[in-house]
Amino acid sequence: MSSKLDQLKDKLREMFQMDQADLDFGIYRIMNAKRDEVETFLNEDLLPTVKTALAEFQPAGMASKREELDSAIKNAQALGVDPNAVPRIQELRAELENGVDLEKLEEQVYSDLYTFFARYYSDGDFMSLRRYKEGVYALPYEGEEVKLHWANADQYYIKSAENFQTYAFKVPVTIPAVPGATGTIIGKRVRFELVSATTEQNNNKAAADKERRFILHSADPIAVENGELIIRFEYRADEEKRKQKDLNALAVEAILGLTEGSPLTSDIEDWNIWLEALSTNVGTDKNKDRTMLEKHLTDYTAKNSFDYFIHKDLGKFLKRELDFFIQNEVMVLDDLLPNDPDKLNAQIMVSQQMLSKAATLKKIALKVIEFLAQLEDFQKKLWLKKKFVLETNWLITLDRIDEKFYAEIAANDAQREEWIKLFAIDEIGRASDEDGEQGSMSFETTPAYSNPLTVEFLKANPPLVLDTAFFEQDFKDRLFAEVDDLDERTNGLLVNGDNFHALNLLQESYHERVDCVYIDPPYNTGGDGFFYKDAYQHSSWLSMISDRLKLSRGLLSDKGVFFASIDANERAQLEKALENAYGVENKVEEIIWVQNSNKNQSPTYSTNHEYVEVFAKNLHEAKADFRRFREPKPGLDELQELLDEITPQYLPLADVEARISELFKKNKAKVKAALAGELNGEDLNAEDWKGLYNYRRAEYRNQNNELVDYANAKNQEAKIWVWREDNPSMPQVKEDSQKAAFKDPTNPEYRFYEPIHPKTGEPCPAPKRGWSWPKQPFGNQSNCFDDLAADHRIAWGEDQNKIPQVKRFVHEVKTNVGKSVVTDFTDGEKQLYHLFGKNRAFSNPKPTTLIQRLVEHTTWSNHTVMDFFAGSGTTYQAVVDANKRDNSNRNFCLVEVGTYFDEIVMPRVKKVTYSSNWKDGQADRSDGNSIFSKYIRLESYEDSTNNLNLSRTDQQDELLKKHKDFREDYMLHYMLDVESRGSLLDLDRFVDPLNVTMKVTRDDETRNVRVDMVETFNYLLGLRVKTMRRSKGIYEVTGTMPDGDNTLIIWRNTNECDNDALDEWFQKQQYNTRDMEFDLIFVNGDNNLENLRRADETWKVRLTEETFHTLMFDVEDV
Repeated sequence: MSSKLDQLKDKLREMFQMDQADLDFGIYRIMNAKRDEVETFLNEDLLPTVKTALAEFQPAGMASKREELDSAIKNAQALGVDPNAVPRIQELRAELENGVDLEKLEEQVYSDLYTFFARYYSDGDFMSLRRYKEGVYALPYEGEEVKLHWANADQYYIKSAENFQTYAFKVPVTIPAVPGATGTIIGKRVRFELVSATTEQNNNKAAADKERRFILHSADPIAVENGELIIRFEYRADEEKRKQKDLNALAVEAILGLTEGSPLTSDIEDWNIWLEALSTNVGTDKNKDRTMLEKHLTDYTAKNSFDYFIHKDLGKFLKRELDFFIQNEVMVLDDLLPNDPDKLNAQIMVSQQMLSKAATLKKIALKVIEFLAQLEDFQKKLWLKKKFVLETNWLITLDRIDEKFYAEIAANDAQREEWIKLFAIDEIGRASDEDGEQGSMSFETTPAYSNPLTVEFLKANPPLVLDTAFFEQDFKDRLFAEVDDLDERTNGLLVNGDNFHALNLLQESYHERVDCVYIDPPYNTGGDGFFYKDAYQHSSWLSMISDRLKLSRGLLSDKGVFFASIDANERAQLEKALENAYGVENKVEEIIWVQNSNKNQSPTYSTNHEYVEVFAKNLHEAKADFRRFREPKPGLDELQELLDEITPQYLPLADVEARISELFKKNKAKVKAALAGELNGEDLNAEDWKGLYNYRRAEYRNQNNELVDYANAKNQEAKIWVWREDNPSMPQVKEDSQKAAFKDPTNPEYRFYEPIHPKTGEPCPAPKRGWSWPKQPFGNQSNCFDDLAADHRIAWGEDQNKIPQVKRFVHEVKTNVGKSVVTDFTDGEKQLYHLFGKNRAFSNPKPTTLIQRLVEHTTWSNHTVMDFFAGSGTTYQAVVDANKRDNSNRNFCLVEVGTYFDEIVMPRVKKVTYSSNWKDGQADRSDGNSIFSKYIRLESYEDSTNNLNLSRTDQQDELLKKHKDFREDYMLHYMLDVESRGSLLDLDRFVDPLNVTMKVTRDDETRNVRVDMVETFNYLLGLRVKTMRRSKGIYEVTGTMPDGDNTLIIWRNTNECDNDALDEWFQKQQYNTRDMEFDLIFVNGDNNLENLRRADETWKVRLTEETFHTLMFDVEDV
């Protein structure tokens, strides 16, 4: 066999994802199942057509001349004549020698096919490197003024960091029994841990000839911690340029070669038991001696080395590139035109060969491209499809739950144990220590904690957060049957899943409902959990962020604002990606966040700031709301605290003003000390209250806002109003200052009047530009001088010589325009420490104060704040703090993937809800909050691929065997779609939709989990849910569609609730008498409901499974 053909076959097997026989996950598992069929198609149908196609494109008559030559040679030999002496034979040979060498041409076609496809394929991904000719790239450009392009611009980034730093699996370990008994087999955990991934940005870039590999940690490769075996690896460039497969083999050999008692295993008890488990044979047809360790190490390194991207339109891209390739590297114009006209005939023969080769190359390449496009488009379909909701539960504080449920809640041990773990409720009402000191968290005395809990205890602790995951379905059904307008009452959503899929699923239900988005994406520094394809660090990140930004735009309201934190590493890329998603015309600002950091080792400047890029959905609309982009005056909270303290004392006004002055002096001293470097930590946040210092006058006013003298202040329960003098002049607007009416004393709009001083009775001078208001009420003027004076809002001088000033009360001007440079030295890690009572719970969390500032700039009551890189859950705490500060009710939506969701986000949400103030892991129980929020877990892309099964009927098989031409078309275009149809969305699921299961891998185990078809469908529709109730085997959901249609959804087990039972149930509901007129009714399974519609009703019935399928796969490229 030709070496060129072998080389091409190997490349095609790699591209068809058939070169990884040991991989049993994702698309590799699917293609391994079709291996024999695809191999047959490759070897017997596709590649042999090269020779046939070349023969088709031979010059006319060449085939007949070959036949004539063969016949002449046979005749000469039969006559005993030397063929070489026959003139005709010599002529035919000469003609054929100047003709086409099919074998040589065939080799060239194989070589060109290999060159073309190898150029774009690398480790499971097609790289969109457009080439004009060898080594030169051509970029797509359609005349835009500015064009942003990067290597992976037309690809989806599909990696999750979940398995990168750590990958775990369970192995069966036999525990030896006592003599005479049988040993016990238990599952024990083995974890691959990445301990030495390079963190420095420059070192993390793979050199062109040194790609990063997973390499067994040589100094300390294994350990046992908390009963689990840890095998450590480094992720770094390999100096010896070895393949990952070879490094895996070396690692397996090294680990399985360790003996008990050796230096590396001396600290590991029962190493031989671990060794036996790791050596368990899990062979395959291709690798019969494969061990458990080799299997998992192969999976781990493959998952983190291959398949970073899915192309958005691979077929179109490769077809365009093929035309470029043929035009510039196969059919070279200079080779087609001879320099010497006398050689034209010879050149025509050569050109015919080139045309023959080019036509054959294109014919075969297009077939390969069609198969590759089928494979890539199928993966894209799986990536873009809306994902199933696998779990729905709720976090609800007890103040939101009817007390009739309290007895059941008190009896739930699992919930009680979580409350002990998170809130230390077992210390409530604890007796004093022996030394006579109060217990560390004892604030309440009665009712005290007990086991079991009491109803009285629950009543006394309304901020306790109930998690419905600890309760049976029957409890949940009864609990939510009591709730009307469910989505209206819900103040938050937590999503555990890839943020791309979360944003995709929320497109209908959250369409234009989000008012503020804040994200803190990975900064792509090399050590922040974002991993990338070698040599594509920045482009990998840009593909990841760009698609998510585009999806987020549809969720923002027209006045919504988007904030994104970043540092210098990806600042420029993020800004361009935001311009692509939101439009350069909608950029609001770039906020500089000044931090308390000093890098003394920096060779140039110490960078002590980061950036927050700010864009609006529609800048014009956002700016039109004057409340946006403003912030509370610094010091206003502190001033209000002082006023709250001294108001009940009813001090003389001079004493009030002295206390205010004292407060301002303390702040000035603090700011001065901060600038001098005499303060540490959060004290460095000391802000200069410049906008407040002039508010140093005070007066008493009653509930009707009327001025009250000091003597009557207490009797009238007056409040202290703080004010400053302000200039009453007309604004310096040229058009107004020249208005004739303002200078005409006879005109009601006259602005140069001289008011009479209340004490001296003499006229006071007018400002040079005239007064801001007329003297008496006129037209649409909101104020006039006489009204302001009557309300005691004019500050008169001691006599008539001073121009009267207007009083500006501090509570009426509470905000300043936000600044683009923000100094905030709050320590986010210290905040987490106080919350959890331990250090390093999460790396580099943002401080709540920074995000709270942004939230308050752009949202208020009933607005929704979203963060789809939730990280440690800081945004939730910022929303809670903002709500508490301005007594608002903002909603939230947080998305986080992987284990951080359960380890950090969920505990933080519960803790912050229970109490806003924590210290050293202990709560101030007097500062609780309220929550009624949902959390959901989504199917992952890996779940989608792992649940795929390809199946073909006997009838389809027979048809394909009989019709070769149809078989080729089927293989190239339809195989994956047709044969996966049943497993992608099996219609049998709608027979019993409330008990549908799916196979998922979580916590190192593969198990079947129940799919929440009801919740999934609600999100697909974008339904605003009003009620959810279960009765007599039917689950009823009511709500409103995005277009306003009132909708009823009926879920049933069609085997248990047939159409007669459904009709009977429906008629008993008497919807028309319950003020519940519906526009749409969805039902699973064929039904007769429309026959029950009265003449005066207009509702329509839709089949749930049809709409479900349409919406789940109604996907468009992002």
